Amino acid sequence: MTRTGGWLALAGWVALSLVAGGLGGVASANAKGFYAQLDQPGWAPPPWLFAPVWTTLYVVMGVAAWLVWREAGWARGGTALWLFIVQLVLNALWTWLFFAWRRGAWSFAEIVLLAVAIVATMVAFARIRALAGALLLPYLGWVLFASALTWSLWRRNPTIL
Repeated sequence: MTRTGGWLALAGWVALSLVAGGLGGVASANAKGFYAQLDQPGWAPPPWLFAPVWTTLYVVMGVAAWLVWREAGWARGGTALWLFIVQLVLNALWTWLFFAWRRGAWSFAEIVLLAVAIVATMVAFARIRALAGALLLPYLGWVLFASALTWSLWRRNPTIL
């Protein structure tokens, strides 16, 4: 692989992750007003925090996928990379379920499934490159936090969610 090809691949994996975030972002176009009207627990983060956290996580996720691709390619890393893509789809779907379609139970069930998919991806990545698996730890932590927040918001706002 050429040096240019490596950098282009890195850009591609990061872009793929950011596109997933962007697809979810379309669903959250009106999230600010909706989120503000919800009865929230005291530990809920302020709305401004979500964009920088998610942007950082998407970039790190793309780097992790690139490390796996660079180490193993599609031939040896295909399963891990497909798991990565599946969890990206689940990631984007959660935003639609919660913000656009306002399905509390479905969004909670889906985010639990997302957490399982992240763990599977981490294990698959770590088998190829330990650093790649470890880079997904902050993402898993944030999604577990988001799972608890989803549960709390759904239970506190049953008529809205």
